Amino acid sequence: MILFDWGTYNALSRLSATATLGMKLTEVPPYEFSRRSRDEDYFRRYAEFAREAFTTVTAHAPYYNVVSRDRDVMERSWRALLAAARKAKLAGAEIFNLHLGWRAYMDHRDIELAGEFLKKLAAEASPMIVSVEVPYTKRMLGLWDEVKALREMVGGDKLIVSVQLENVWMLETGASETGDFEAANRMATKEYWMGVLEKALGLSEKFLSLRFSQVIGFALGSRILKKRVPLGKGYPNLEPLAKALAEFMVRRVRARGLELRMHVIYTGVPATKYKDTIQLYAAIMREAVEHL
Repeated sequence: MILFDWGTYNALSRLSATATLGMKLTEVPPYEFSRRSRDEDYFRRYAEFAREAFTTVTAHAPYYNVVSRDRDVMERSWRALLAAARKAKLAGAEIFNLHLGWRAYMDHRDIELAGEFLKKLAAEASPMIVSVEVPYTKRMLGLWDEVKALREMVGGDKLIVSVQLENVWMLETGASETGDFEAANRMATKEYWMGVLEKALGLSEKFLSLRFSQVIGFALGSRILKKRVPLGKGYPNLEPLAKALAEFMVRRVRARGLELRMHVIYTGVPATKYKDTIQLYAAIMREAVEHL
């Protein structure tokens, strides 16, 4: 019995190497949907290989703001995301993950327009499930309560939360506002992560979808932005997270027979992503064995 699926993002050309390393999940990366050379046959060939080699295939939407004050710009973004969803289905994806992007109005209109689009996306993406990432700053859409509201608008069987763990950490500890990553790192205890995972479970159905990479912060004007770095070179610390993931997966989900497929997707920098993905998996499983 698989405890959780694990892997990283891959173009078609890298699927063989990824499968050889034993990863059980692959994700179609966002840039694949923007390349003109990626025709429908490319995504069909992706599905053909992935079907034989992996237990889970996901897709990450290209980065477009879902809401804009310019209706033409917004509708072009919507069309591009709907087209990407169609390609993701051809690639055999079961989950279509996206960032909602920056707020345009800073009021109820943002969530209403996001809901309008996500209804269209869920219909286009079916039978895939749409997952919405929690952002690292309140200036972006997708806060916990907003994902809950969007699930009520779209349907909980069609839309789930996607937890980019370092995003949630930056958001909840205030690191995205203060830039004090050291202080935020001290808050990221095993107990803290258990609370995050419990919130994720409450906004999930069929899949418990988790993502992780370590980051550092930098200032751009008044904004604190994140930069992904190789595992072991940034924040938050992996050890308490690995302990929480292992205990939660074994005792909270598996032992209680919850009907969820769990996965952890490594989303770090390309140069070290394969080594880092294996290290992340090993760190979690070293802790999981204590509970099995």
